Amino acid sequence: MPRVLISDKLSPAAIEIFKRRGIEVDFRPGLSPAELRAIIAPYDGLAVRSASKVTRELMEAAPNLKVVGRAGIGVDNVDVTSATARGVVVMNTPYGNAITTAEHAIAMMFALARQLPEASASTKAGKWEKNRFMGVELFGKTLGLIGCGNIGSIVADRAVGLHMKVVAFDPFLSAQRAVELGVEKVELNELLERADFVTLHTPLTEQTRNILSRENIAKLRKGVRIINCARGGLVDEAALYDALKSGHVAGAALDVFETEPATESPLFGLENVVCTPHLGAATAEAQENVALQVADQMADYLLTGAVSNAINMPSVTAEEAPRLKPYMALAQLLGGMAGQLTAVQGAEIKAIRVEYEGHVAELNRRPLTAAALAGVLAPLMGAVNMVNAPVVAKERGIEVAETVHERRGDYASLLRVTIVTDRAEKSIAGTLVGDSRPRLVEIKGIAVEADFAPDMLYVTNEDKPGFIGRFGMVLANAGINIATFHLGRAAQGGDAICLVSLDGPIPEPVLAAVRALPLVVQATPLRF
Repeated sequence: MPRVLISDKLSPAAIEIFKRRGIEVDFRPGLSPAELRAIIAPYDGLAVRSASKVTRELMEAAPNLKVVGRAGIGVDNVDVTSATARGVVVMNTPYGNAITTAEHAIAMMFALARQLPEASASTKAGKWEKNRFMGVELFGKTLGLIGCGNIGSIVADRAVGLHMKVVAFDPFLSAQRAVELGVEKVELNELLERADFVTLHTPLTEQTRNILSRENIAKLRKGVRIINCARGGLVDEAALYDALKSGHVAGAALDVFETEPATESPLFGLENVVCTPHLGAATAEAQENVALQVADQMADYLLTGAVSNAINMPSVTAEEAPRLKPYMALAQLLGGMAGQLTAVQGAEIKAIRVEYEGHVAELNRRPLTAAALAGVLAPLMGAVNMVNAPVVAKERGIEVAETVHERRGDYASLLRVTIVTDRAEKSIAGTLVGDSRPRLVEIKGIAVEADFAPDMLYVTNEDKPGFIGRFGMVLANAGINIATFHLGRAAQGGDAICLVSLDGPIPEPVLAAVRALPLVVQATPLRF
């Protein structure tokens, strides 16, 4: 009989689900890290919220652990890399608290507009400062959404119901989806210039970190109010403090902070700041939903091997896994390359096509397509995996298509990922060598034979004499070793491709020097 440990506070209904399905369950919230390590060894599953830290050291003490279930969306408290290395599946419940988080953002906006926390404290202190608390209406105001995915779209729906004008910045939001939501899609600078209120609903990635930087906060119209119920780190807190003190920003409502628990901050001393301790998902309904979901998902995996909402593996059956695994790796690498090239250009993705030819066309293609989508979207979206990638694409109005070719080509199996943007169309194709090793065979219609490497440099250039020598000298002068060097061209004297495997990331000054070379059209570092 499988055994599951619940180490954080979880709804009693989750315990009943495990018991009803024949799984032995122990409920032990509040354990210290040392206490958790001391008892984890016999358990097959571990159910947590955010308090328990699932570290590499904990997993090393858990030889029987097969699955970690996170009741909620964030897995910051789980070392996913170590879990994957040890064959431990990490699951979450990404959509169980969307409505709750959206409602909290709306509540924070109301509290900010009408100064409710300060007015309540003043009244309870025996004062009657009716003239002190002069608020603003939401009616007719412009709400700027930074991020219009699952939670952001719910906020948009509620704001439209309040008769606010909603503008949204989200590279993945299609024009059609924007019309359906009743929002106006704009670029970030236009949002900053127009919004009376700004609310953030985007994951924290390298692209979104400090998206409200000091520079961008300065672009906001005077008197704007800012709400962040998404992730700490999206807003430069020091710059926000200065803008609040100067009056450029009229107020801020924050549920998340750069450092949590946030027990002290200069922002806490400002009257025009509303703060809550990361309560976005803190409702009875949300806690119940995520608890029930994680219990069902973990029970399914432990009893039948079925996988759903996994962070580190796709939804596949145990019988399919051995055959699909190398193809899923290939699909994700091809998608990842296409996604990184698209991210650099900042283009809007309209459609993603995945083509199958040869033996791979006869397999279960759904997890392969999901792996390709995850590869495309992860460089821009952050927490996208093979399970939620199709949902993310649908929410953003991205058309996804699979094509199966009956023909037999030069390869026993061929997989091609094509991205259609508002600017161009690009495709990346690959195959398996020895039925296990992913290999690139085509980039934008140009034949290029290359293995994937952790660090690569992709260069497009004019096919003219002298380029290779100058390019090699730039890398040599910087002390950068070339592991492999692959070339391809469309036609003599036309467009050419250079794909280089490096021993490590290319430094920015060297990248700038490559881009400055004659004949270079584009130079993009790639990481896999």
